[in-house]
Amino acid sequence: MAHFAELDDNKIVLRVLVVGNEDITDENGDEQESLGIEFCKNLFGGENTWVQTSYNNNFRKNYAGKGYTYDQTRDAFIGRQPYPSWLLDEDTCQWNAPVAYPDDGKRYNWDEDTTSWKEV
Repeated sequence: MAHFAELDDNKIVLRVLVVGNEDITDENGDEQESLGIEFCKNLFGGENTWVQTSYNNNFRKNYAGKGYTYDQTRDAFIGRQPYPSWLLDEDTCQWNAPVAYPDDGKRYNWDEDTTSWKEV
């Protein structure tokens, strides 16, 4: 199965659709993103943009989810920034706290006011 994300004009993911492999496979047996895009446009009409996403994160860094942004320059889907102080990791395109999560087996929540982890 293949997955395709529908984007609005601001490159925000509206939904993710599952498309059968038979609908994205060409006459040579090769999967083609363009065939999946064509399938989605024919199915739903409209001029919205469709981009393939990988459930296993094999490409485009992260699996697209509703509300994610597609960054064309990075060719990556990026989730919403959870807190203003968190930084985007350029390699994974995931948000990380400016302070590492403690590795002591206890549970913590992020405290944005102090930009630190607070034990639960």
